[in-house]
Amino acid sequence: MANGMSGDTFDRMAAVFRILAEVGRLAILYCLMESGEMSVGQIVRAIGRNQATVSKHLKLMAEVGLLARRKQGLQVFYRLQDPVWEKVFRLVRSSLNTGRAE
Repeated sequence: MANGMSGDTFDRMAAVFRILAEVGRLAILYCLMESGEMSVGQIVRAIGRNQATVSKHLKLMAEVGLLARRKQGLQVFYRLQDPVWEKVFRLVRSSLNTGRAE
């Protein structure tokens, strides 16, 4: 394929971008960027969505490798899997605010 990237790589990239193309998921990403690790309940309160919706979003984001999860007792905590996602978020936000990336 293009410049040595396989179709599988493009498929995985497209899956990540599809996950990021939803307002609630971007809100979750931003919360985790600002707060580090958070429980599901903390995320629910922070973004003002119901727990079922937040849990579904968290599961999808973890499945594609955006988030890592940790269980402690009855609570589940999430955090960014890789700090590169914070950079991607900030670059896109900066580009929208200034018309160019940082």
